[in-house]
Amino acid sequence: MKLKTSIAALGLAGMTVLATACSGADTGRAGGTSRDVTQLELTPTTAAASGAVDSVDWLLEDEPDSLDLDTQGGSAGRTVLTNVCERLYQLQPDMTVRPWLVDKADRPDDRTLVLTVREGVTFHDGSAMTVDDVLFSLRRHADPDMSEADEFENVTSMKKTGAHEITVRFKEPDALFTKALAGDAGLVYQQKRVQEQGKDFGTPGRPDACSGPYRLASWKSGDSVTLERYDAYWGDKPLTRKVVFRWAEDSAMVNALRTGAADGAYTDSVGTAAALDGKKGIDLHFGPSTATLDLIPTERGGLADPDIRKALSLSLDRTGIAKSGYGGLAQPWATPVGSGAWGYEKSAFSAAQENLTGAPASPTSADIAKAKKLVQNAEHRPDGPIVIGTDSTQGRLVIANGVRAALQQIGLKAQIKTVPSAEYGEFYGDKSARADIDVLVADWYISKSDPVGFYDNGVSDDSNNWVGFHSAAYDEKVDRAKRTLDDAERAALVIDIQRRFTDAAVWIPVAQTPTALALSDKLTGPPASMAYLYHPWAASLGAKKG
Repeated sequence: MKLKTSIAALGLAGMTVLATACSGADTGRAGGTSRDVTQLELTPTTAAASGAVDSVDWLLEDEPDSLDLDTQGGSAGRTVLTNVCERLYQLQPDMTVRPWLVDKADRPDDRTLVLTVREGVTFHDGSAMTVDDVLFSLRRHADPDMSEADEFENVTSMKKTGAHEITVRFKEPDALFTKALAGDAGLVYQQKRVQEQGKDFGTPGRPDACSGPYRLASWKSGDSVTLERYDAYWGDKPLTRKVVFRWAEDSAMVNALRTGAADGAYTDSVGTAAALDGKKGIDLHFGPSTATLDLIPTERGGLADPDIRKALSLSLDRTGIAKSGYGGLAQPWATPVGSGAWGYEKSAFSAAQENLTGAPASPTSADIAKAKKLVQNAEHRPDGPIVIGTDSTQGRLVIANGVRAALQQIGLKAQIKTVPSAEYGEFYGDKSARADIDVLVADWYISKSDPVGFYDNGVSDDSNNWVGFHSAAYDEKVDRAKRTLDDAERAALVIDIQRRFTDAAVWIPVAQTPTALALSDKLTGPPASMAYLYHPWAASLGAKKG
């Protein structure tokens, strides 16, 4: 899917990722200090495991809604299911993509993709995976009623063209389609079992229909989900025999991990990770993610003038926000896309990020002077206060207060409008709900490791382009980038698109937020990056020592 936000209620196919700091949790390290945001090291994976483990207890922040991701996408279900169900392509811990259940892929021309399906793969009932199962799965994902349908909008046909071959044809060249096949659009299901279960597929008490390193042993609604190693798996045998998932929120998760009642968790909340930082018996690992914290100007008009938006960006103390709101576990960032999106041409994207000057980590006196001049010369300087929309979670409130302070420093009035967290998601999906605010404190991520998957939010007619940015040249470059199959050529286009987006301050970036993995200090192996949502992370989990 194109773009997802942490607010699941939006109807934007979002999953609960990076909800801001939990109330009641210490957002600093042991002793009340904060990490140095300049020293936070992001590593794609943990050290390789060498010892077998009989059983691991793993925590989720909530119970899965469903294990049918076509109908109910969510981080909890995805964290479980990625160990059970395999995809045609696989997202790696370093956020690159490689063929997986696809043995070979050919492009006879730029509008045709020929997939050769891997032989020797069996589903968990022992039956062989066939090209018919793969084609059935692709067509199910493409159904307009399914959550992945938008990934197939450029597809004109998908046909079986050989005993192990599927040919996909496109209206236009599609640079992102194979990346989508490393996500939920590439999940392969056993046709027979899915059809037998009908609407009950993916619900408690029903077996899975997949081929991954683990099989679904049980789902006791309200209690636990248990996975067991599939010993006939075609790939490497996992070191851990059984993984038991339970769920807990905020302080309960922190307590379970600190006392050893649970062995690990990917923490959706930066506050949860901060509360565990420095605690005995727990290793914290931070990895690349596509997620960022951003300010999104709205249609109301207080930030309609691009010079006002640029002035705000120049005067915002991102380092102070990262320290006081996120315990140093967020990093000041100059673009609205996290480094986990750099699934190719990493060095080019990194250099481009460093060359941007419109979003300083800590504003200098020269930055403030420039911002004040922009405000003084702005064609449409707001008369009344700029209204900042947020909820009462700690991280967002810190950002909102930082925005107010920055605006006041450059001679603008500002006020904060706080709504209950249950209503906060309405700001995204309902224009009328945000009618009284000028800028929204937001957190976002994209589901594919390619920044172009974000920048179509700045296209003139995109529903997420609230501020009304319009540039024919920008629109044309985004369209061309999505059709450019060569990675180096596409990266050059995306870097230019990124410059145009940030120069206009369509959105104002604040920080990137890494993936956080909390793990017993006796265990190691799984990825630390955002890849855990699409990669069979438990297959790499094991003991540090044999």
